[in-house]
Amino acid sequence: MADGDGRRRAYIGSFTAAGGPGIVTAAVTPGTGALKVLSSLNGVPDPSYLALSARGDVLYAVSETAEGAVAAYRVTGERPEPAGPPVPVDGNGPTHLAVHAGHVLTANYGSGSVTTLPVRADGSLTGAPSGVLRHTGSGPHTPRQQGPHAHQVQPDPSGRWIVSVDLGTDSVRVCSLRDGTLDVHREIALRPGSGPRHLAFHPDGTHAYVLNELTPTLTVCRWDAVEGTLKPLGETQVLAGAPSGDAYPSGVVTSPDGRFVWTVTRGEDVLSTFAVEGDDLRLVGTVICGGHWPRALAESGGFLYVANERSGEVTWFAVDPATGLPRYEGSIEVPAASCVVFD
Repeated sequence: MADGDGRRRAYIGSFTAAGGPGIVTAAVTPGTGALKVLSSLNGVPDPSYLALSARGDVLYAVSETAEGAVAAYRVTGERPEPAGPPVPVDGNGPTHLAVHAGHVLTANYGSGSVTTLPVRADGSLTGAPSGVLRHTGSGPHTPRQQGPHAHQVQPDPSGRWIVSVDLGTDSVRVCSLRDGTLDVHREIALRPGSGPRHLAFHPDGTHAYVLNELTPTLTVCRWDAVEGTLKPLGETQVLAGAPSGDAYPSGVVTSPDGRFVWTVTRGEDVLSTFAVEGDDLRLVGTVICGGHWPRALAESGGFLYVANERSGEVTWFAVDPATGLPRYEGSIEVPAASCVVFD
């Protein structure tokens, strides 16, 4: 939450097993988007992904471990404070979480499942999952697709549906949340071997962009919130040419005005800009992301932020409002950085 001088906060996750400090709190400088580290908190192992409550007063963190857990923290001052003990998710390796309708939902990569955790009125967790949706299926890319690998879970813009993106099954599941459990409404198949990782909705709620990890592409889809349907329309390359080595896309965001989509790709270590043209995307250009192995990408206040895992920093970029192209502005050191969220 903003402090007395009006500055907003950024919260940065990291992999403690790789030397990360845990959860880092940073102040965001108005006008420049610059970050300044305020504190760090090593509360749970590998808090690789974070999410804030709707009011911004509680921060939730996955513990991306074999046991899998979620921890809740009250956002007070410069350092979040624990709001109870970590709660097991009954899943392996949670990589993503979202807050919706009185619940925290986690995508558990290792076990290929999505867990629903009830939230009390004060934002703390009740202590046990109310449901676990276990994905089934596989894909042609071995060994990455021998079974399901849920990588992301989030509500759609209408709030009617929950979507889970599964790298192992090359599919997106559209679910309803009722009485603390998820029911699959539809499962949408994507190209075999594409390995979908994350999905970003267009702000107007009519399209979604699925970022594929196993092939460096974006799948453009039409989204119908009334019917809960996702229709793949085509794929767009996220790189200007053939990759020179490893190329594993990791993060995708849309601009608040819906004119641009951005992605980051590990290995190539680039940030790509796309112009939205109806049902199509046009690659405008790529820039170096300012570090090595960009694991996550975020947009806030007209700036883009990249968590560079292996080089250990968070970089930020100003965005040209006409072209959408980012311009490097600065960085802070955060070893094994994995994600950035803003209040």
